Amino acid sequence: MFQSGGFTETALLDYETWRTAHYSICGRYNPEGVDPSAFAGWIRPLDVCGFQMVHIGCNAGRIERTRRDVRIDGQDYCALLLQIAGRIGIIQNDQDVQLAAGDVALLDATRPVTCLNEGNAQWSFLCLHLPRESLVTHLGFEPQGGLTGRRGTPPAHLLFELVRSAVESDDSRSDPYMKLAVYDLVGALFGLSDRRSVSGHAEKLFARIRQLITDRFADPDFGPCKVAAEAGVSLRYLQKLFTERGLTCSEFIYSLRLDHAARLVRRRAVLGTGQPLSEIAYACGFHDYSHFARKFRRRFGYTPGGRAGGPGGAGDGIMRADAGEQASEPTTAKRRGLDSPPTST
Repeated sequence: MFQSGGFTETALLDYETWRTAHYSICGRYNPEGVDPSAFAGWIRPLDVCGFQMVHIGCNAGRIERTRRDVRIDGQDYCALLLQIAGRIGIIQNDQDVQLAAGDVALLDATRPVTCLNEGNAQWSFLCLHLPRESLVTHLGFEPQGGLTGRRGTPPAHLLFELVRSAVESDDSRSDPYMKLAVYDLVGALFGLSDRRSVSGHAEKLFARIRQLITDRFADPDFGPCKVAAEAGVSLRYLQKLFTERGLTCSEFIYSLRLDHAARLVRRRAVLGTGQPLSEIAYACGFHDYSHFARKFRRRFGYTPGGRAGGPGGAGDGIMRADAGEQASEPTTAKRRGLDSPPTST
């Protein structure tokens, strides 16, 4: 048995039991830097102020959550950590912070994270699960993971004591006013952070996602779900990044595919190669020609096999599309600051 910070005694668990319990409650987080035979930890699930919460602790040197872990378990919540005992370092979204007893941090379950044992001793914290949609609705913006609030600030102190007292009193009632109090204190604590850094993080993330799509759009099976998984974000957040810029992820993928197809069709006409149009369709990321032809005609106003130079033919149509007179999707993309597709075949 172990008692931490005045909390109820909790039975110690071995390595595999602790990891399995953690997987089922919080997702895939793996203890490292300790001999499994010497590992000791505990997990106590709780309901506090209407939120799911766990009291977690162990003697591992570090806890890792990788991109693969994020993809496998699909967890989508923000974790509010309240440090109870020991010292830990947290690395997420290029933020590197150290927490001591009484400090508070906000983590994003959709992003990789590393928690380091700074004191080489047993450490523990309370982990409050905040539903992402409710949190963003209440705050008015989506905070990045890796933010921290020090125990000396009034919001951090009030938030810490509110949650701690609810745990110690074993009050599991779902009081909507208490939930609002938690959200308000989270907003007061992290809403004071530099929002430009949050915006800068989103822009860097979006630039990385654009490049990822630019590199992979020719894969017929590469769609929004795979983009989100490769980028290590939730599908909902991926779509949010695009809709904020007046586009959807699928539209952006198809705009790159069709731009590439227009270049290949023009080269086919100029060189007279006789390359099968179905081959061009597959090379641009389409499963079948009929789907490709419908998308191509809707985008450019003519069929891929139209006669060059004829009425509505490929030669005239492609020139006008290159001039931006009919390519409405790329025009929208460029106006919203999206990268242009590759210029070479």
